[in-house]
Amino acid sequence: MAMTDPLGDMLTRIRNGQRAKMDSVITPASKLRARVLDVLQREGYIRGYNEVLLGRFEQHKGIRIELKYFEGEPAIKHVARISKPGRRVYSGSKELPRVKGGLGITIVSTPRGVLSDAEARDANVGGEVLAEVF
Repeated sequence: MAMTDPLGDMLTRIRNGQRAKMDSVITPASKLRARVLDVLQREGYIRGYNEVLLGRFEQHKGIRIELKYFEGEPAIKHVARISKPGRRVYSGSKELPRVKGGLGITIVSTPRGVLSDAEARDANVGGEVLAEVF
């Protein structure tokens, strides 16, 4: 069965891994997932990530995501997919949503790449609102 929302799947793996107090989780690799993980790493929500080979004969690429904790509590309290395959959500640079009054971030896919909401405002670009994290 084909996966209809790969980014939503990755966010769910991160959420479930942190609830289970895991050190890392593995997800199939894609360029979009890697760019979203770049934003999460820059903003301090994950320790890092690296590519790994998966499968019996190591024919598939995957991404190992190193989860981050602070005093035993997950660094990510909430992660949610905003723009879904059935309903895409777009926003201009001036209308980008703020999460928890600026304490969290919104991840936006723009013509200049995948950026956090603050980076998109600074670059004065809008785009598809992918997810919110705090």
